Amino acid sequence: MVKYIEYQHNGTTLEAALIGKGPAIFIFHAWRGRDDFVLEKAKWLATLGYTGIALDMYGKGVLGHSVEENGKLMEPFVKDRSFLLSRMETAVAELQKHPAVDASRMGAMGFCFGGLCALDLARSGANLQGVVSVHGLLNPPDYPSKPKAKILALHGHDDPMVPPDQVLAFEKEMSEAGADWQLHVYGNTMHAFTVPTANDPKLGTVYNPDAERDALRTIELFFKDIYQL
Repeated sequence: MVKYIEYQHNGTTLEAALIGKGPAIFIFHAWRGRDDFVLEKAKWLATLGYTGIALDMYGKGVLGHSVEENGKLMEPFVKDRSFLLSRMETAVAELQKHPAVDASRMGAMGFCFGGLCALDLARSGANLQGVVSVHGLLNPPDYPSKPKAKILALHGHDDPMVPPDQVLAFEKEMSEAGADWQLHVYGNTMHAFTVPTANDPKLGTVYNPDAERDALRTIELFFKDIYQL
């Protein structure tokens, strides 16, 4: 059963969706908002023995309905990464109070914009054991990276939103930060490759069922190794 938990940040009411029991995995949504896609991922994690927590970055019930709307919703957070981090830290602090969340066993994952969120939370030195970015943006924030968590980035080679120089810069950043990191690159694969409704080659968002299947299997093994489930 999904439990909905409201909390506040800078005057905005946000709502997290929580399901399951076990190590807590925070899930960050893509640029549209906290939609059914991330709720299904929270339910999937629950079946694997985790507490899946779909976080809300925009505000309760706020969803974009076009590329233009999605971009406007995401823009303030991409431009002000300290504000983004503040919103995430508030969410973690609030959710830690829930009896289903064990503060000593927490991880995070995210898709597209959510991948950036998950990585930034790790970069901040948050008390996480494992973090996964799935076709996420990899460009660094304006504060230094000091990750404690193991990091897994899953990336489509033909993703126009994350060009090769950004990938190389990310590898350099993680190495210089002394992170325990790995990057998996899927050939002939664009952005949003795990999203079944993605079908816009001009935008560069195209579903790839083979890459999706491998990515989910890799995520499952990544967290299983960390939490020994």
